[in-house]
Amino acid sequence: MSTSLLFAPTTVAGLSLRNRVVMSPMTRRFSPGGVPDQAVADYYRRRAEAGVGVIITEGVAIDHPAAVDHADIPNFHGPALDQWKTIAASVTSVGAAFIPQLWHIGGHRSLTAAPPNAGAPSISPSGVYRPGKAFGTPATEAEIEAVIQVYAQGARDAAAIGASGVEIHGAHGYLIDQFFWSATNQRSDRYGGDMIERLRFAIEVIKACRAAVGPNFPIFFRYSQFKQVDYTARLCQSPDELAAFLQPLVDAGVDVFDCSQRRFWEPEFEGSPLNLAGWTKTLTGKPTMTVGSVGLDGDVVASLREGVDVINASSLDKLDVMLDRGDFDLVGVGRALLADPRWVEKVRDGETDGLVGFTRAALETLV
Repeated sequence: MSTSLLFAPTTVAGLSLRNRVVMSPMTRRFSPGGVPDQAVADYYRRRAEAGVGVIITEGVAIDHPAAVDHADIPNFHGPALDQWKTIAASVTSVGAAFIPQLWHIGGHRSLTAAPPNAGAPSISPSGVYRPGKAFGTPATEAEIEAVIQVYAQGARDAAAIGASGVEIHGAHGYLIDQFFWSATNQRSDRYGGDMIERLRFAIEVIKACRAAVGPNFPIFFRYSQFKQVDYTARLCQSPDELAAFLQPLVDAGVDVFDCSQRRFWEPEFEGSPLNLAGWTKTLTGKPTMTVGSVGLDGDVVASLREGVDVINASSLDKLDVMLDRGDFDLVGVGRALLADPRWVEKVRDGETDGLVGFTRAALETLV
């Protein structure tokens, strides 16, 4: 197994990184009352100390009452910001970049039945949770504008606390992605219509964040073809459609695309070996991050259903081939790193026999 490129220093969007390994964002729900405590701080620092190049936090709630639906998902406003400032300093002091991921779930209630603000109505483009399933209320244009400004404040706060950049969560069927998807965006105003028109909300969010942080603060953007409510869904059926989807986001100010797919090794379109990150980099020229079952045998759906995921360190050979081709720049590691904080050290040093496999039980603690 050769992982020389995975662990080589690199520069992405002006960030000098010690390697290409990114801790992928993973919801944990261990921040009492929305404020991350010392256990959360230690959780992130352990991975930074063990060699991760970039820490992207779990999704953090922007300052909107319906942003998340669990009281222990961390906020990124109010008292939580002081804690995030401490965590950012801790992570960067040991050599990793630190990037909070701004999150609003929109009309999505799959995480829990106990939202922190039970009286707050859920907003979404059209009050549709998935095809044929109504939930929440369609957002008014005034509500949309208010949410855009809250995203901008989150980006501004990320810069203020000493973060290395900020990521906007636009994937997996949450608020921004609900505007992308025709099945959940049935609006007849300027935020609905064809694919380009359905991009308007994301474009305005990105532009507002860019205006808030200036030209030199990296903005990452996470997107996916699939949704949690439909793993077969696809926003774009061809490279041409994907190019038309991505270019307005580039023009709005995205520096790096976090391209979420369930298995990183799967080609995105027939006739090419490129995965989603590979196509995104080819079409935009922007740096990209791949993610999807890195170091494991299977995908997130199978592992959560079956309760265990088999370690597959040999899959990293595929990563090296793809990195050598220049398909993408960064590699997001999720469940493997959640289960084993020393994953980077062990893989880098050839200690793969000592890797800890992922099980559902890992979700119940901050290892």
